[in-house]
Amino acid sequence: MKKGWMGTTAVLLTASLLAAGCGSKGNEEKPSASANGSQGASPSASASGSAKTEENVNLVWYTIGTPPKDLKKVNDAVNDYIKDKIHATVEMKLLDWGDYSQKMQIIIASGEPYDIAFTSSWANDYFGNAKKGAFYELDGLLEKEGKGAKEALNPAFLEGTKVNGHNYGLPTNKELPQQRVFRFNKTLVDKYKLDLSQVKTIQDLEPLLKTVKENEPGLNPIPGKIAEFLPFDLPINDLPFIGVPLDTKEYKLINVWDTPEAMSYLETVHKYYQAGYFPKDVATQTDAGDYFKTGKWLVDVADAQPYADNLWSNDAGYGVVSVPMQDPITFNWSVAGSLQAINAKSKHPEKAMEFLNLLYTDANLVNLIDFGIEGVHYKKTGEQSKDAIPDSGYGFPAFTTGNMMLTYLNTNDPADKWEKFKEFNDSATSAPLLGFQADTSSITTEIANLKNAKDSTYNALFSGTIDPKDNLPKVNKKLKDSGLDKVMAELQKQIDAWRASK
Repeated sequence: MKKGWMGTTAVLLTASLLAAGCGSKGNEEKPSASANGSQGASPSASASGSAKTEENVNLVWYTIGTPPKDLKKVNDAVNDYIKDKIHATVEMKLLDWGDYSQKMQIIIASGEPYDIAFTSSWANDYFGNAKKGAFYELDGLLEKEGKGAKEALNPAFLEGTKVNGHNYGLPTNKELPQQRVFRFNKTLVDKYKLDLSQVKTIQDLEPLLKTVKENEPGLNPIPGKIAEFLPFDLPINDLPFIGVPLDTKEYKLINVWDTPEAMSYLETVHKYYQAGYFPKDVATQTDAGDYFKTGKWLVDVADAQPYADNLWSNDAGYGVVSVPMQDPITFNWSVAGSLQAINAKSKHPEKAMEFLNLLYTDANLVNLIDFGIEGVHYKKTGEQSKDAIPDSGYGFPAFTTGNMMLTYLNTNDPADKWEKFKEFNDSATSAPLLGFQADTSSITTEIANLKNAKDSTYNALFSGTIDPKDNLPKVNKKLKDSGLDKVMAELQKQIDAWRASK
């Protein structure tokens, strides 16, 4: 889910998100950069103004991604570039996608020395590690060594990733909000002259689904579970039935699954399942298959970003177009999809922040880490554009670090891509619980019971396989029996105190 187009840009039908946005393996080819034109920090100087000899320190940096063959070659180039700027070098250690969280858990628990590590809402749990003291509080460092990073980031990035009022990680400067969209196979849209202008909600899909089903025998117009969008903000993403309305003025928690909005959604997907718009085994699907490559689908659901249709079309090899389900909204999970944190036990937190600050201010360094060495791993096609060299030996997930808006564009990217990202971020409204982090220490048993209750029925309900009129009341009773009221009361108390503190 974090790789390629399925990562930062998409929540497919195959999974209910939230993941996301977010996160993705992103662009794995990377450029390097020359030292000319750097915007990085200058070497430190003595109080008298004369140059001061400072011993270099070596920073150990763990981050996520498949280790490329030429990692050491690029790492050496990085160190040649930064050592005189910040009197430090960095040892880049990439841990593979599936192993990262478990290995970092062992590293943190054992006290193995390191300085910087990738963290997020979906890998190497940012909020959990921050709460237990694994990461260094960054507030003071941001005001001194990290000013450039702070200035580069939309304030909502730092607000949404605070833990108990403090920052413990630097978010990647990329898309900030969530905007969920219906995504369509343009080949079928054009073939049957489907009118997408009338699609605003899941109910609006019905005539389009009917047309394709009748004219394309054997094709399921919706190839897997749809990631639902209900207009609520959740204090705990794993408990999608506890939330406040997005337009709340009272901030009172309710059972989302006991609302007219939830019932309407579930009745619609059940109707679609009965009509044969979903595969028969949709509830038990673990993988929706290769529909994106074969083109045997009409609509799925994804999380978008500017020019996402271009990315999806390039990946599919045919046209893909999308229609928004919602305006851009900044949620806690969307701002915590990708961060770098400093080890609470680091011996060099100031140097670590100096290095991280360069990743938000120095375009040469960002492009070197993201794309590798010019002429070896990529070739420039313009002042701010490049093409990857196939099978070059280097790839790095650009979405995981620093300021993506300093990176080179691919040759076929629109020239205003990063300007559109900034506009997209600035256009977002904040979800009501942005910045709130729940303390679950007194309700761990109840939360575990509620998760079990959810897991036993979620796929069947939200795939449309079972009738919600008969089953949703039973599900809601099971949630109450599993401790829903106690959890909601504790979370409400915390939300009220959080609001009062603001």
